[in-house]
Amino acid sequence: MRVLVTGGGGYIGQQVVEALTGRGDVAIAFDACFPPMLRATESKNLRLVEGDITDLAGLAAAFQAEKPDAVIHLAAIVGVLFSINSPSNVVRVNVQGSINVFEAMRLAGIRRVVHMSSEEVYGDFAGPIANESDCPQPRMPYGITKLAVEQLGRTYRELHGLDPINLRTSWVYGVGLPRPRAPTTFLDAALEKRRYHLDHGGDAAIDFTYMADVVSGILYALDVGPHEFDVYNIGSGEATTLKEMVVTIQDLVPGAEISVADGPYRFSQALNAPVKGALNVTRAKAIGFVPKFNRRGGFQAYIDEWRKTRR
Repeated sequence: MRVLVTGGGGYIGQQVVEALTGRGDVAIAFDACFPPMLRATESKNLRLVEGDITDLAGLAAAFQAEKPDAVIHLAAIVGVLFSINSPSNVVRVNVQGSINVFEAMRLAGIRRVVHMSSEEVYGDFAGPIANESDCPQPRMPYGITKLAVEQLGRTYRELHGLDPINLRTSWVYGVGLPRPRAPTTFLDAALEKRRYHLDHGGDAAIDFTYMADVVSGILYALDVGPHEFDVYNIGSGEATTLKEMVVTIQDLVPGAEISVADGPYRFSQALNAPVKGALNVTRAKAIGFVPKFNRRGGFQAYIDEWRKTRR
């Protein structure tokens, strides 16, 4: 299978590209730039195509030249704070860029697209566990754009026969996460023997999702045949408070000097994060996904990978 991965040079994109080539597929990584390590692995199974999803002509030309069988759409401006600070740019990239992806697919006759959505579409969770059938009420521009892309995919399905699958993930973590966020900030501090304290957020419950589970969820969605739904939660299926997270890390890394204060998690001094919880992953079992990493297992896998890369 030939699979075009938008955002293929990004954090999740690189992992997806590696998984695709590892199983024998041809991965076509489409991105504005690529890290040197990825460039060094370019081969007949890995094509690197520079471009911008906001440039429809360039994107369509890449589709026509590379002739992918399916698309994994990861390219986006990610994060609530980025979306608050530059909402017009986030709309331009996340919404207009996604329309361009759908248009390029339509012109090339491609149906399957796996779109990386977010738990931010839910806004405040309606209960301790978020279900795909819950009414989405995103509060910030990032979540709003992700929900808009989900809806636009349905429009393209109705009008042009596209087959979009949206994956709602939650606080993905792994070694090399390019922005500071729990649990990586705590794990890195513990492993580097640094003291680290977060002055808020201890009571916030989050579904921390290890990268390997996200990648497997993407591949299951890519490969599935007929499917009943177009939205699936991909997560660990359990909620962990930041206080519980700290205790687990301290158990796994004895002597870790990490701590967190009580209270809600804040994006900034003036803005609390939505109330979150666990993602119900029962629906995703229908496409083959079952999370392999709970809190402790995911943290241990992170620690093992971190130590391996530091040798």
